[in-house]
Amino acid sequence: MSPARGSGQSRMGKLLYGMITSLDGYAKTDGDLGRGAEDEEVHTFIGDTFRHVRTFLYGRRMYETMLFWDTVHLEPDVPAHILDHGRDWRAADKVVWSTTLPSVTSERTRIERTFDPDAVRRLKDGSEHDLSISGPALAAQAVAAGLVDEYHLFLTTTVVGSGTRFFPDGVRLDLDLVEQRAFDNGPLYARYTAR
Repeated sequence: MSPARGSGQSRMGKLLYGMITSLDGYAKTDGDLGRGAEDEEVHTFIGDTFRHVRTFLYGRRMYETMLFWDTVHLEPDVPAHILDHGRDWRAADKVVWSTTLPSVTSERTRIERTFDPDAVRRLKDGSEHDLSISGPALAAQAVAAGLVDEYHLFLTTTVVGSGTRFFPDGVRLDLDLVEQRAFDNGPLYARYTAR
């Protein structure tokens, strides 16, 4: 367990991997992830759960998807929970792994060309705040390297049948369920810690 703040020892950041997934475990599909993915209660909970994260780690495609949060506050009639998440996203540091992205457009963002597990481990070790990794392809590398400390699954009520799975193939994980919640509209949340 990490020492508490004020105990004289610095706290090491945990790496969290969380995404909305279909009921059959796909984090990315050619279509949508199904009923519950756009639920306001779910999105508010996600925002609250990841509010303490100060560094987001992305692959190129996930970063391009998340750029929505960079300008959402400029749109008319945006709900408060969306504005809150956009504010938190803009305030955080972002690292994007890509061999093809020429530049980034968001503030507090840098590009890395090669995923280096040791560099990510040093990033965790040097952080007083938690970090989050998103995008199943990038996260698969962190999972395989044993870097992920917590898994946050937000399951919709839909079976989609194909796509990119939340958990990578070929990796065995023994996890502990430490939190769960059912949302009014049907989605489920489960948080697991790595042993």
